[in-house]
Amino acid sequence: MKLVGSKPSPYTRKVRVVMAEKKLAYEFVEENAWSPETKVPQWNPLNKVPALVLDDGESLYDSSVIVGYLDGLAAPQLIPAGGIERARVLRMEALADGICDAGILLRLERNRADEGKRDPAWMSRQKDKVATGISALATEVGRRPAGSAMNLGDIACACALLWVDFRLPEFGWREDAKLKAWIQPLEARESFATTRPG
Repeated sequence: MKLVGSKPSPYTRKVRVVMAEKKLAYEFVEENAWSPETKVPQWNPLNKVPALVLDDGESLYDSSVIVGYLDGLAAPQLIPAGGIERARVLRMEALADGICDAGILLRLERNRADEGKRDPAWMSRQKDKVATGISALATEVGRRPAGSAMNLGDIACACALLWVDFRLPEFGWREDAKLKAWIQPLEARESFATTRPG
């Protein structure tokens, strides 16, 4: 398998962490979807990373599709088989992806070369989404029983918060004691340590 992605991408990191936890062998192909020379559309017509290229050349794209596929390949199981537990894990993944989606849109708008074309209302809306997403995550992890097994929701949300740390540090989410206590053991795992974007 080949994983096409970019190291700073929280969506790519989510897949890399899952692959590390499952000890799946793959080749990492680093690509910048924003580069004029990008080859990403060869594997994802939407020109987004990550894309997983299977041994027969077929590609899967969107990180949630990829991790859903990978979860069936090897232990440990990170997505419950069904019922409300499955829905809760996938809800956490959706929350994480939503934080990242809004954060990336905020960052892109802030980085417009022409400041006069930046839309303050749009930036405020995206900033609010990131903030309320982080607040919802703090509530979510506060409800988790101590010693709960790590699942895909944890991986996705940790990747989202660590991306916010990397790209939007002003959100200061580590000041929340629940989030700080929850993420510390995740950050210490080899799968997270070896996938840092820097």
